[in-house]
Amino acid sequence: MIVEAAMLQVLPGKEEAFEQTFRQASTIISSMKGYMWHSLNRCMEAQGKYLLLVHWETLEDHTVGFRGSDGYQEWKQLLHHFYDPFPVVEHFEIVALNN
Repeated sequence: MIVEAAMLQVLPGKEEAFEQTFRQASTIISSMKGYMWHSLNRCMEAQGKYLLLVHWETLEDHTVGFRGSDGYQEWKQLLHHFYDPFPVVEHFEIVALNN
């Protein structure tokens, strides 16, 4: 399993619209092969800042499967205009879990 992490900076005044649109877009990502679960987290210290964490079975499920899909094109159309600057996406492998 890998974790995709993206720090999202949403344009001022667009936070509510972004959150509503993200709920809609969540149905796209959750239908993808290798998708496990995700969370969108709002920063408590900085207005308009969010942390998106997506758990995938493999790196390729995200980088090839999702990003190469028609669903990704729809995801981009729905969400990418909310960001400034455009987010950097990184991938992490879990080395320890606390159950």
